[in-house]
Amino acid sequence: MTELAGTALIPPPPLAEGTLRIVPLGGLGEIGRNMAVFEIGGKLLIVDCGVLFPEETQPGVDLILPDFSYIEDRLDDVVGLVLTHGHEDHIGAVPYLLRLKNDIPLIGSQLTLALIEAKLQEHRIRPFTLTVAEGQIEQFGPFECEFVAVNHSIPDALAVFIRTAAGTVLHTGDFKMDQLPLDGRITDLRAFSRLGEEGVDLFMVDSTNADVPGFTTAEREIGPELDRLFGQVRKRVIVASFSSHIHRVQQVLDAAEAHGRFVCFAGRSMVRNMSIAAKLGYLRVPDGILVDVKNVDNLPDDRVVLMSTGSQGEPMAALSRMANGDHPITVGKGDTVILASSLIPGNENAVFRVINGLLKLGADVIHKGNARVHVSGHAAAGELLYCYNILRPRNVMPVHGETRHLIANGKLAIQTGIPSENVLQTDDGSVVDLSDGVARIVGAVECGYVYVDGSSIGEITDADLKDRRILGEEGFISIITVVNRSTGTIVSGPDIHARGFAEDDSIFDDIKPKISTALAEAVMSNKDHTNHQLQQVVRRVVGTWVNRRYRRRPMIIPVVLEA
Repeated sequence: MTELAGTALIPPPPLAEGTLRIVPLGGLGEIGRNMAVFEIGGKLLIVDCGVLFPEETQPGVDLILPDFSYIEDRLDDVVGLVLTHGHEDHIGAVPYLLRLKNDIPLIGSQLTLALIEAKLQEHRIRPFTLTVAEGQIEQFGPFECEFVAVNHSIPDALAVFIRTAAGTVLHTGDFKMDQLPLDGRITDLRAFSRLGEEGVDLFMVDSTNADVPGFTTAEREIGPELDRLFGQVRKRVIVASFSSHIHRVQQVLDAAEAHGRFVCFAGRSMVRNMSIAAKLGYLRVPDGILVDVKNVDNLPDDRVVLMSTGSQGEPMAALSRMANGDHPITVGKGDTVILASSLIPGNENAVFRVINGLLKLGADVIHKGNARVHVSGHAAAGELLYCYNILRPRNVMPVHGETRHLIANGKLAIQTGIPSENVLQTDDGSVVDLSDGVARIVGAVECGYVYVDGSSIGEITDADLKDRRILGEEGFISIITVVNRSTGTIVSGPDIHARGFAEDDSIFDDIKPKISTALAEAVMSNKDHTNHQLQQVVRRVVGTWVNRRYRRRPMIIPVVLEA
């Protein structure tokens, strides 16, 4: 397989005429912030623009965006932004891109555009949109795009086939090959076959389940299990899922109707998305089944189903707040909580923390590990092999997945006869050029994480996050000292205060004389020492002492004042 090794710091050459350049700005090496930029003839086409959700090692961060710096000064050249489907990891960063230029055309299916328009309304952005459907062909500058129906865990997902003067690219977005989908909309393998006959120069294919053998379980197998669980629960049922998983919500509504239960949507995004889905006809809501969260307590427990956000342990989501006792809806003994989702890598600790909190409250917790309550929306290895054999692409670029997923996908491609040198293992920021049926990695561009922290975007750095981790894990020590520079004597202090390190500041009595001695020696040896240099002296003395005695590395803030 062609790997990125050796090109990480090599800038790409100028784009040659008649060559298509592909630059992924997210989604490679991570599950999230999917975004790819295509360039030919001086024009840019973007496919997807999603967010990545933070891990525990990124305290205080709300969202992580793709790095727009590669295209920030070329937004006038963008002819369109194609959105393959309505999941947050594919559309969540659109508002932040449109803040830079709000008239970039958004292209997507009816449901996808409805979901992003609702999101943009909260940001007070009115977008330019073009609704497309499977089988439709549209021209955007030098890019001809044909849209192909694919099956996923949200309705109306589309793959996009991009024709250019330099060659063709098929980008699958997220997909699987469920042969009995709830909405009857299967991945269009006939279109795949036709495109394979035309010739696919580069296949950019979903990798999330490439290391899972066989085939993804059909969505229809979840309904009977939910029906069984609803039938045996005697108190409340709480189902947590992604707020965009319309198929799963439909199954919950059907099971609730069958067992005479009312349904309440808990979580702002769940309420918004299901309202949109019902309005557009993607969700069938039985008459009279929905109740407002304010009226839930007025109903018997055995007549209630709560459909909630928070399946990934998000701290502010409804389920996490229920587990913490910080939500109007209380969870108690005899209630059953069903986590109808897969664990996104990196969220394990947060999810298990929520599960433990719910168990402490007396609830029974059902999840994918102990019952069939969720199936993936991504193609497993067997389905990917079918695609390679149908399409016979000249080159393959695995996308959407962690490194292990991308590598597993590449190996599948090679097994079907694609030459290993034509399988590109790339990272975020890799630059791939396609011409004359040959795709090759030609360099890389800067492509870091952009953190959203409250109202700030991109102002938080990795160094800031390191400081936050140190504060949270090691504590904080401040030392204030007043020095007479002419005599070298300590006029006041050292006054030492600690937070998150030790309860009693008296433990620092042993180190105070050493600080005074070190400062006096520094001042007398060189009268021109700056305050910053003297502060560094204090930091070294305290840091060495703390590390040797307590094996800790707290944040140390020395302040040296001149009398």
